[in-house]
Amino acid sequence: MSEITPETVKHLAELARIALTDEEISVLTGQLGAIVDSVAKVAEIATPDVPATSHPIPMANVARPDVPGPTLTPEEALAGAPESDGSRFVVSAILGEEP
Repeated sequence: MSEITPETVKHLAELARIALTDEEISVLTGQLGAIVDSVAKVAEIATPDVPATSHPIPMANVARPDVPGPTLTPEEALAGAPESDGSRFVVSAILGEEP
């Protein structure tokens, strides 16, 4: 059984600067106690013989190799732009900035 008491919950609430009613303290005492008990059960099972895992199934990186391929020329990239200066996109200023 956990050692979470209403006084412990009150203390934690004060540290976190959270105002709790007596009813909330009562509810949280039970909930935090259940969490602590659950963690204690897991700690009993986790032994040095059991390796830590982040996923139950072994995972491998499935990304393809990064191989350069054909790219657009500057003219092709700018062909659909509403406005360009020949080598760059031209966009209007925002937030009162001057061009």
